Amino acid sequence: PLSQQNELNSFLWTIKRDPPSYFFGTIHVPYTRVWDFIPENSKKAFQQSHIVYFELDLTDPYTISALTSCQLLPQGKNLQDVLPRDIYRRLKRHLEYVKLMMPSWMTPDQRGKGLYADYLFNAIAGNWEQKRPVWVMLMVNSLTEVDIKSRGVPVLDLFLAQEAERLRKQMGAVEKVEEQCHPLNGLNFSQVVFALNQTLLQQESLRAGSFQIPYTTEDLIKHYNCGDLSSIIFNHDTSQVPNFINASLPAHERITAQEIDSYFRQELIYKRNERMGRRVKDLLEEHPDKSFFFAFGAGHFMGNNTVIDVLRREGYEVEHTPAGQAINNQKSPKTLLAFSSSHSPYVMSHELPLHPWKEEEAEEFLPHLLFPDSIDVLMKVDRKYKKKKKQQQKKQRLRQFNDLWVRLEESATDPPPRIRIINGYITVEPQPRGHGRSSRTHADTSRAYQLSHSLFLPLLTLTLHKIMRH
Repeated sequence: PLSQQNELNSFLWTIKRDPPSYFFGTIHVPYTRVWDFIPENSKKAFQQSHIVYFELDLTDPYTISALTSCQLLPQGKNLQDVLPRDIYRRLKRHLEYVKLMMPSWMTPDQRGKGLYADYLFNAIAGNWEQKRPVWVMLMVNSLTEVDIKSRGVPVLDLFLAQEAERLRKQMGAVEKVEEQCHPLNGLNFSQVVFALNQTLLQQESLRAGSFQIPYTTEDLIKHYNCGDLSSIIFNHDTSQVPNFINASLPAHERITAQEIDSYFRQELIYKRNERMGRRVKDLLEEHPDKSFFFAFGAGHFMGNNTVIDVLRREGYEVEHTPAGQAINNQKSPKTLLAFSSSHSPYVMSHELPLHPWKEEEAEEFLPHLLFPDSIDVLMKVDRKYKKKKKQQQKKQRLRQFNDLWVRLEESATDPPPRIRIINGYITVEPQPRGHGRSSRTHADTSRAYQLSHSLFLPLLTLTLHKIMRH
């Protein structure tokens, strides 16, 4: 009923023009935790839009390899070579603890989907000794019982990307990987060691039962579902960087924490907002007859210097669209948005090429899509290359993509689940209807499609060797 709709949250803004375009704020939690709280008009805006834009192009295999390689230490160094001995020892001990505990953290539902603790640990932390300390800090931050329990369900923005592909919408991105890694890698060494030490202290206190995380995933979900448009929590979710500012810190450490916080706010929020806003403006001007749906992290629309502020400065009228407010009707695709994740996602998308952004803009920032709890990148790449093979184009890139996979022997009974592991994040697709040996009859002649019907483990280290060789 409309009265209930009016009480729902709304992270939807309308860019007023004909046809209208929309901004929608997402967060990094399994979509099932928030989907029922998202109002119908937000879903309708998504359905009716001609083109859906995200922060990153998750269908591009280059994105995958670039995300991985940007996290690596230079010159093949090892973490043991760069970290203070005490911190390295504590880090190693903590990861051993996580590996030990992970089987007890997994849910029966995860096990039913074929997710196993050793797969998951290796997917998330398998090559930790080759990573830059700042990425190890973020990895440790996400290796908690609560986060592990949520792996296997697509996060909200990823779910929307799957839906956009299923609905055959044009899709695009406003950012590229090259622009996104530098800020995190740009912290100085003492700041990185401070951040890693603070993260380890938090995790060690959690293990001892003497510490509560200030902002939990549950808090994030609660603020989102209640439609709290002011909470600072969304900035931390959008930048994916934890809050280190703590009243109990000694004065000199508090200064370091504040420096890190303001650096990330500047680099990961404000600078990105400016660039994203400019690119949104360019797209609107280049396609005046198209309705866009821009799905970015909610933090890009909160606080000061938002993406919305950039558009308003350029003369656009952008207004918040509460739940219950009608969306202007326009011609829209006949297909409807699915309200569950059980649909078959193997559909071609009509892709809009990535915008050829000006070179001088290509500097640095971090997408909130770098750290979802689950990521279905490889499923999308399968589809992209199925399409390209049909067009007989770019055969060389297809070969390189196939090299990223390592096939494991299939079980002698049921076919294994389709598990996607990339960049430390994982998701599991539901078994096809009537699964069992008969499901093989649905196999497509395309090799890319066949890939998706077996269990594959893209080993990150192997991937990187392949990339470096090419």
